[in-house]
Amino acid sequence: MATTLFTQNIIACIWDFDKTLIPGYMQAPLFRRHGIDEATFWAETNALVENYRRRGYQLSGEISYLNHLLTYVLAGKFGRLNNRQLRACGADIAFYPGLPGFFDLAKTYVAEKPEYRKHEIKLEHYIVSTGLAEMVRGSAIAPHVDGIWGCEFIENPLQPGFLKQGEMEITADAVIAQIGMVIDNTTKTRALFEINKGTNKNAAIEVNANVKPEDRRIPFPNMLYIADGPSDIPSFSVVKGGGGRTYGVYNPEHHGEFEQNDRLLQAGRIHGYGPADYTPASSTARWLRMHLHSICDRIVNDREQAVAQKTTKPPRHLNATPEEEAARKAAKGPKQGTFLE
Repeated sequence: MATTLFTQNIIACIWDFDKTLIPGYMQAPLFRRHGIDEATFWAETNALVENYRRRGYQLSGEISYLNHLLTYVLAGKFGRLNNRQLRACGADIAFYPGLPGFFDLAKTYVAEKPEYRKHEIKLEHYIVSTGLAEMVRGSAIAPHVDGIWGCEFIENPLQPGFLKQGEMEITADAVIAQIGMVIDNTTKTRALFEINKGTNKNAAIEVNANVKPEDRRIPFPNMLYIADGPSDIPSFSVVKGGGGRTYGVYNPEHHGEFEQNDRLLQAGRIHGYGPADYTPASSTARWLRMHLHSICDRIVNDREQAVAQKTTKPPRHLNATPEEEAARKAAKGPKQGTFLE
């Protein structure tokens, strides 16, 4: 991989959310607040595609749960639900052991050795989820991350003729009415390339722009992708194929999730897997620390090699020692006209 002298010293941990950072689905607090049976909602959602097909409609499975949430809103099941309320529900999300503290702890791993600090290696955390971005933003982990990708809703949609009107007042009584952004298991990979190229930090860089590998803000070998299962295979493939690390987590209480991760390992989708326990002594925290150090070591080596290859030592005056001067004179032999006895 081509290297530059002073860039690409940032590492990214990219996290799925549901069943990776939390045991279930983030929407659970929303259902509890409004007395909605969670199992019923998901059973209905899973049946939408087939039921609409029978009625002659084609429905994308990736947006079915978002549409069904809006249907519940229209039916009055969630009251006048808005983004502010979704963010408030996010505060009730319960995380796996060790979170959110592990996110800050992991950032100390990349500063544990003097050479890491010398090269100013830094770690950033990103969440890329098919869940609701507003709920993640309202959760306890939000202050510890550097970026969030998730599904978004629009409140008070712009009405026909809005281009001819002046600035319209946004009322406090807003209600979500349209889907603004969809993140599904395939479009997650777009977020990976946005992080890779730095689109999320510099809007002037388009995600489809041709950016040389050595010019990308966070190259794929500097990435770790952590998720819970087969739905993340597209993202696992992109990161692993690009030279990054991939790790699967499972709920220790669910034996099927353990077997699922083992199949992913045997299929070559992930480099390792472990329990969704992020306390410092857990096997998952140890694995992540070890591989963060491995990436740091490679960054240090690449950058120091780049300095050696791309710089030359300036010329300097040489002062010979007395021994070196005597040896030089002896090598030249006697001066002309000198007699030897």
